[in-house]
Amino acid sequence: MALILSGKEVAEALKEGLIKEVSELKEKGYIPNLKIVIVGERPDSVSYIKGALKKASEMGVEASVSELPETITEQEFIKKIHELNQDEKVNGILIMRPLPSHISEDRVKYEISPQKDVDCFSPINVAKIMAGEEGGFAPCTPQAVMEILNYYNIDLTGKKVVIIGRSMVVGRPLAMMMLKQNATVTICHTKTKNLSEETKRAEILVAAAGKAKIVKADMVGEGAVVIDVGINFDENGKLCGDVDFEEVKDKAGMITPVPGGVGSVTSTVLVKHVVKALKLQKGL
Repeated sequence: MALILSGKEVAEALKEGLIKEVSELKEKGYIPNLKIVIVGERPDSVSYIKGALKKASEMGVEASVSELPETITEQEFIKKIHELNQDEKVNGILIMRPLPSHISEDRVKYEISPQKDVDCFSPINVAKIMAGEEGGFAPCTPQAVMEILNYYNIDLTGKKVVIIGRSMVVGRPLAMMMLKQNATVTICHTKTKNLSEETKRAEILVAAAGKAKIVKADMVGEGAVVIDVGINFDENGKLCGDVDFEEVKDKAGMITPVPGGVGSVTSTVLVKHVVKALKLQKGL
């Protein structure tokens, strides 16, 4: 049976450090503030927002939601983002995606202030991740993966890492973050030939394909570290990851569960980014 890498344990450790950090900032007269922007009714976003608001409150960070109507025009939406950019009380802005089809994400991403963009929407922050620079903000999910590896002292130097998934939300930025820590990274995707041959070579396997239980035991090398980023529902409507946990747990050396793995850390990372944003904005 593999060692379970508990995201809840990692989140708790991060939370303790952040509570202390926020308390010290408040003593200096600074209160970190997050604004979450959502357009229309998005049931799939509600639970994430609820969790983020709860986490922020537990750590002493102010957080609120700006609910915009589905009928808002692109111009009006951009005007709202500009207002938040200029609001000195707001340190972090999180735009819930996907946006309605009449609002172009390709246009909007250039409008958010990179200094307040706490989930790596701005091309400037994307470029900083690709260049390995420290001053930007990584997407919260890849950062959550890095926090778990760091917490469990899993050294990436020289390790063979295989990531299934090439999205700009997880796969690509995570590959760059791992390269920065001297891993040898292979990115696989839907067009990869002999996928299982690639994944079996991995010392660290990251599943971010967005398909329920796609990773089976025959795709995993003996004793590999398996990080499951997927959030799906199986045929019984039960929450599951991209990894068939029951099949893989006896072959892997370490594994993250779903739920209770990467997802548990993501909203805490969001709060961490808001605190970092305040400190960068105030030159602290």
